[in-house]
Amino acid sequence: MSTENEGTAVPPAPSAPPVPVESPTSVQSAAPVGAAPSASAPGQGFGEPPAHQGFAQHAPGAAEAGWPPPPPATPAYADGCGAGAEWGSSYQQPAPKPKAGRGGLVAAILVAALVAGGVGGGIGYTLAKDNEGSSGSTTVSASDSGGSVKRDAGTVAGVAAKALPSTVTIEAQSSSGEGGTGTGFVFDKQGHIVTNNHVVAEAVDGGKLTATFPDGKKYNAEVVGHAQGYDVAVVKLENAPSDLQPLTLGDSDKVAVGDSTIAIGAPFGLSNTVTTGIISAKNRPVASSDGSSSSKASYMSALQTDASINPGNSGGPLLDAQGSVIGINSAIQSSSSGGLGSSGQSGSIGLGFAIPINQAKYVAQELIKTGKPVYPVIGASVSLEEGTGGAKITEQGASGSDAITPNGPAAKAGLKPGDVITKLDDMVIDSGPTLIGEIWTHRPGTTVKLTYTRDGKTRTTDVTLGERVGDS
Repeated sequence: MSTENEGTAVPPAPSAPPVPVESPTSVQSAAPVGAAPSASAPGQGFGEPPAHQGFAQHAPGAAEAGWPPPPPATPAYADGCGAGAEWGSSYQQPAPKPKAGRGGLVAAILVAALVAGGVGGGIGYTLAKDNEGSSGSTTVSASDSGGSVKRDAGTVAGVAAKALPSTVTIEAQSSSGEGGTGTGFVFDKQGHIVTNNHVVAEAVDGGKLTATFPDGKKYNAEVVGHAQGYDVAVVKLENAPSDLQPLTLGDSDKVAVGDSTIAIGAPFGLSNTVTTGIISAKNRPVASSDGSSSSKASYMSALQTDASINPGNSGGPLLDAQGSVIGINSAIQSSSSGGLGSSGQSGSIGLGFAIPINQAKYVAQELIKTGKPVYPVIGASVSLEEGTGGAKITEQGASGSDAITPNGPAAKAGLKPGDVITKLDDMVIDSGPTLIGEIWTHRPGTTVKLTYTRDGKTRTTDVTLGERVGDS
């Protein structure tokens, strides 16, 4: 199976769902999400950009304490679904614009159908009105039409009605005109919008960024800060309205498997789409990258949901039954490289991944404050190969550096090359990517207990996490 991004490049999303046209081809993320390096379930990368065509096969090696490379297999972003089993999500290249012809024909047919429906409805209404009072009628009319029924706050309709006005469809375009569509949500009254890094990556250097609300109001925006490692970004609206209503942030640590979920996004460019499901798993290790030789991997210990998430959902909120944000939709696991017509863009098979909001909130606050992300580190390089029974500290770091940073956290804790880390506190560690994703859920300065094996013996040690500022 292949995993793909949600942020696949798609035609600019209108405020109202567009007439279906031929599905744009998306480029699959290079960072594999689906195939976890270990027994962990496949996960996909981020959410909005075009899906990668496959998983960039990186030679199994060491993940630096500074910045680990993508694991052997990574899932793709929720933005774009691509082929190839991936362990995380990779960034997708922009999809080509739909070709004329079939799309126009489909549109014409749909318009004709709608017109015919309108005419038919008018005739039906007239006949019904003329027959009112005729004998033999057994129909019963509802006292209220659907539009006037009061919906309780705890229902899906109630949650959607409250949350939709605080979500936006994001269109990012590079200086060369390439880009994609994603989603974001209002973080505060100052006009900050939280989304995925891969959703806005195209617009970071001299590109264009816009955010459109469900009522059709569109605002230009600028990137305040972005964290490729966490796949979180914050943008700020220009001339933001004074009546912004930030979404309530929940507590992702208290989420339980089986809890109801509601996802909001712009799947395949269809803005303001609401889907539902449950939390199907927690702490799912997901790693991804765009597959290029210079790309840096993103890691998360994700919330897994079966709510339908597709290309374009990336960066959108994953809500609980009360309407509180518990995660940021980022990636999906896909079973194929393309849908009908070999478009190269796959859809949901019920395996979506979201960044827990507790982690995303901390990252967003740092980005707003300083514009740069801060990463916790242990100061050791670990193997990304499968079958090591845990996170194995390599004999040598990347580019010939030391596997254990001199005087770093791991060195101070007594760890050595060859040690295999099997647990972090109570969390089982089955691979290098799992360890990285779990470490990144903590903050620098936090002390964690690592369980590891050396020469066949199990040992434990306390490690106080160090920090690295920025993505470079």
